[in-house]
Amino acid sequence: MFSPYASWLVSGDNAWQMTAATLVGLMSIPALAVLYGGIVQRKWAVNTMMMVFAAFCLTLIVWVLWAFKMGFGSPWISTFVGKPAAVVGQAGEQAQANIPLLKGLMPNFRFPEGSLVYFQFVFAAITPILFVGSVIGRIKFKVWLIFVPLWITFAYAVNAFLLWGGGFWAQKGALDFSGGYVIHLAAGVSGFVAAAMVGPRLARDREKAVPNNLLFIAVGAGILWLGWNGFNGGDPYFAGADATAAVVNTNLATAVAMMTWIVMDMTFGKEKKATFLGGVNGMICGLVGITPAAGYVNGVGAIVIGLVDSAVVWTLFAYLPRKVWPFNKVDDALGVVYTHGFAGLLGGLLVGLLADPKMIVYLGIGKTSSVSGAGLFYGHPKQLLIQAGAALTVIVWDGLVTYVILRVIKFFTPLRMPDAELLAGDIAVHGEVAYPTEEPEAGAAFGSIPGEPVVPDHHHKAHAEGGGVDRELEKEKV
Repeated sequence: MFSPYASWLVSGDNAWQMTAATLVGLMSIPALAVLYGGIVQRKWAVNTMMMVFAAFCLTLIVWVLWAFKMGFGSPWISTFVGKPAAVVGQAGEQAQANIPLLKGLMPNFRFPEGSLVYFQFVFAAITPILFVGSVIGRIKFKVWLIFVPLWITFAYAVNAFLLWGGGFWAQKGALDFSGGYVIHLAAGVSGFVAAAMVGPRLARDREKAVPNNLLFIAVGAGILWLGWNGFNGGDPYFAGADATAAVVNTNLATAVAMMTWIVMDMTFGKEKKATFLGGVNGMICGLVGITPAAGYVNGVGAIVIGLVDSAVVWTLFAYLPRKVWPFNKVDDALGVVYTHGFAGLLGGLLVGLLADPKMIVYLGIGKTSSVSGAGLFYGHPKQLLIQAGAALTVIVWDGLVTYVILRVIKFFTPLRMPDAELLAGDIAVHGEVAYPTEEPEAGAAFGSIPGEPVVPDHHHKAHAEGGGVDRELEKEKV
């Protein structure tokens, strides 16, 4: 007789973990590739998709070779980061999953290490993909290829160990259910710092920042929303009642947040109109805001988080870029610092207020107490201070690491594309466009893009050879 299951493996838990991981993977490819690719100008759609898919690939390679163990392995540098090691052997894929510092603090895993590795990989991958939106339309593709592995190693792995791998802030009791800090606050901070260092898009691109395909945005947003069921529902690591609560809370907070943004657009917006893009911003605020709280708060808490997160971020989005330094100086192209940075920060702080101790993550057996969280409104005022301390650590560390990595890369190559490539877009950078025309290109070196002005052949040649600057680039310098 043979059995396909090890004695410790429960097929339902393993099936849910792999399904949840796949849902989270879909949030990156294709969801964010399509969502971001639809928001940007059409001349940057291919570049956006390339950066999303490349980040997904690079993160997986780094993750299995050393970064997973840095985030979820044995302590290496005190309680700050784990010891690098590969997980490509038999044990790394088929042995029982294990996070050393959490042993005895939660139930033993009932699925293989490979399921844990892959589940945590898709979380790692989506983080740099999220802040692609901050630097889109000007960062060099090869700089992105160098930056992502370094950032995963020195920023993300540290965040993960501190809060999820049993490191310093986990030991202090910080609550981050699925990545409000580890993923979204980190993405907002790093994206903002990177945008400041790379510099702004061309002035004409900032003025013409019109989405190229709202239907693609809807497809990406829809997959992102439903993929979040795996994002938050998979994080208890067991297909139990808390996974259900996390999924319900996620959808509830998101619905409230989306409608809050739409109502605020209709009531306080410049044109007093509901827009689909605005609604998507609200949707993302709800998804991000509930992420650190999903399994710790009840339904009322989820409603409050959706409402507060969306309303506050809407206000910040309307005010900071126009009047407050440094937000009025940095070109965060898709507003990642708002919909992810501030939204994640708010969600994490609200956990410190709204975590309900009756929301059980893991049931205690015998003399073992159940695992849950308690916020200030439920008699634990210290939780808010702990949440603030963890947030400050992520902000300072990720900002510093992003700055140092880009400064080092800048010694070897410029961070920005040349102005000629910025003017032409995808056809200059990748040799292809998202919406090719069937009209003859008349020998143009950079081709033509529907909806964009066709630059004469001699100007293309000048751009390609670096031998001249046309009137558009003269305007930029003025």
